[in-house]
Amino acid sequence: MPSGKTHDAITFFLTAPTFAAVWGITESIPTASIIAAAFLFGGLMFGPDLDTHSKQYTRWSIFCYLWYPYQAFFKHRSRWSHGLIFGTFLRVIYFMGVLTLLSFLVVFVIAFYSGGDLPNLMEFTKTWQQIGEFTRQHFGEYSFLSLFIGLWLGAASHTLTDMVGSFIKHGRIMEFM
Repeated sequence: MPSGKTHDAITFFLTAPTFAAVWGITESIPTASIIAAAFLFGGLMFGPDLDTHSKQYTRWSIFCYLWYPYQAFFKHRSRWSHGLIFGTFLRVIYFMGVLTLLSFLVVFVIAFYSGGDLPNLMEFTKTWQQIGEFTRQHFGEYSFLSLFIGLWLGAASHTLTDMVGSFIKHGRIMEFM
């Protein structure tokens, strides 16, 4: 399998062509920028190797422990972590769940120590909706889709590199499907 340095080099090498291709297709610099930035983030920080103690995992520094439950749940190089179809989608769902739980915990601690009321679920949901509206208004209607596409492409470059390495070494790639 390719090393972490190889994966990083491929990510850096493909970021500019990704930007150029998206810009050529969409004729939108903001969309191309979002996808290229997400590609870079997806390849370096949000890729399939978060299921093990890896460069991607350690780059999260003190926040790497957010990924421990993910590591405990998914076997390394399973179709759920490295899979082209579900890998990035599951990481996004997992990360959004963790962010939601952490933000609720912060609000709970603030409410507890300040003597205030804890917001109900509907108020919490409304805040997420406001964040979504702000993002769409300032970054474009398809900014979340662009973000996901970039994350998926960054992770896919990692998985495809692993597939090539696995095929060269063992003659099989089905474990990633």
